[in-house]
Amino acid sequence: MQMIQQTADLSAYLAADEVIDHHHPVVRETAARLARGAADSYEYAQAAFEFVRDVIPHSQDSGDPRVTWRASDVLVQGTGICYAKAHALAALLRAEDIPTALCYQKFDVVHGLVAVRFNGAWHRQDPRGNKPGVDAQFSLDGERLAFAPDPASNEMDYPVLYAAPHPAVLDALKAAPDRPYLWQHLPTAL
Repeated sequence: MQMIQQTADLSAYLAADEVIDHHHPVVRETAARLARGAADSYEYAQAAFEFVRDVIPHSQDSGDPRVTWRASDVLVQGTGICYAKAHALAALLRAEDIPTALCYQKFDVVHGLVAVRFNGAWHRQDPRGNKPGVDAQFSLDGERLAFAPDPASNEMDYPVLYAAPHPAVLDALKAAPDRPYLWQHLPTAL
């Protein structure tokens, strides 16, 4: 799939905002802790991915009713759905100057991922969290995502790489008082 940057300005994929709040102290502290054990930016990116994938449970899998959307809140509360976990990973990566985009897939609902830029190319990663039947891995040598769309079932990869969360995703997260409500109002398309 040919990925398309929403903006040609690569600095947009390093920016902080209210969602990807990588200047927040908890994001900076987490990034510094993860960076201490990494020899280079690739090892750091893999460590950050594995931290978000493995340490922060996907709230649907764990049964946690809380809804998080801001990266720092995901780290503090230790929970989030795919979008929130993607926001947390993007913040951790951007905190260490690794260009990171938000990207999406369409299944019954929209699923959130990130793409990292290494060696002049974008590489999609899925930090949603593994479980039986899901084995997402950090990889620059071919995608190892949680799910593969089935075009015959009207599923697809969206090619756009967003610098900030898609408004439909962010609106759904912000409007949800809890995860059961959110589950009934997830975006079905972008």
